[in-house]
Amino acid sequence: MVTFEAFAEECRAAIEQTLDRVLPRAPQCPPVVAESMRYSVMAGGKRLRPILVLAAADAVASARREDAALARARALPAACALELIHTYSLIHDDLPAMDDDDLRRGRPTLHTVVGEGQAILAGDGLQAEAFHLIVREPHTDDPILLARKLRVLDVVTRAAGPAGMVGGQAIDLQAAGKGAGAATTLDGPTLADMHARKTGALIRAAAATGAIMAGATEAQLAHLDRWASEVGLAFQIVDDVLDVEGASDALGKTSGKDAADGKPTFPALFGLETSKRMAADATTRAEAALADAGLRPSHLDAIAQWIVHRRS
Repeated sequence: MVTFEAFAEECRAAIEQTLDRVLPRAPQCPPVVAESMRYSVMAGGKRLRPILVLAAADAVASARREDAALARARALPAACALELIHTYSLIHDDLPAMDDDDLRRGRPTLHTVVGEGQAILAGDGLQAEAFHLIVREPHTDDPILLARKLRVLDVVTRAAGPAGMVGGQAIDLQAAGKGAGAATTLDGPTLADMHARKTGALIRAAAATGAIMAGATEAQLAHLDRWASEVGLAFQIVDDVLDVEGASDALGKTSGKDAADGKPTFPALFGLETSKRMAADATTRAEAALADAGLRPSHLDAIAQWIVHRRS
């Protein structure tokens, strides 16, 4: 098996090439919409979610002794669709009505460049394009692949919707005193629930998407969902820790902003050292779930370790 670094680099190259190809251009849509979407999508970023899609497809295909490269190719459009959804969520999250931030992926946030209205429309456009991409690619008449694509649509729409990412953002706004009525006070369980929706749902969808496109069994999907839930929790805890300990130039976004805004975070509730142990414990539970799925060793192991030990 190639190193995770080599695998991730190969995946990023395919993801970047596909994103560049599938993003609409003028005159297909108004130039300001095309340029705004491209500004945010092609600004870089870790590409964690699409790499996770491809790593899950690779792991399942390898376990089934099938062509892993073919499985990754079939999963690539959906992987890029998840990146479009993730980017749309960042555009909207940075708006003054939401987190009100002016730095993302090391450059000015979109609304500070093109205005709030155009930024909202760019986010809306990316979400619609994501689902269009899953529907149209890969083009196939194979009923098995068509059924897998339909299931992926179900998984991704639920993860991005009111029970998932949108719902998590709504809870976040209420906790910040920006929702209707009095501000909501979050404790440990409610904080974890918020992030399971806002961040974790899309990570779980990414793992499921790759596995579904590679033909995973129901048992594998269930264990992989446990793995992704723990990885999503670890990711958010580490994100909160980095907001305290990291520097803005390394993070690509404004550090210390959560504390300045009085937002509930894992370090605020549990302290830094306990939060770090919680992330490590989640990773240990993720390893057990992956073993139960019969998907060890795989690049999914390395993704979990990278999440816990990342510095940006």
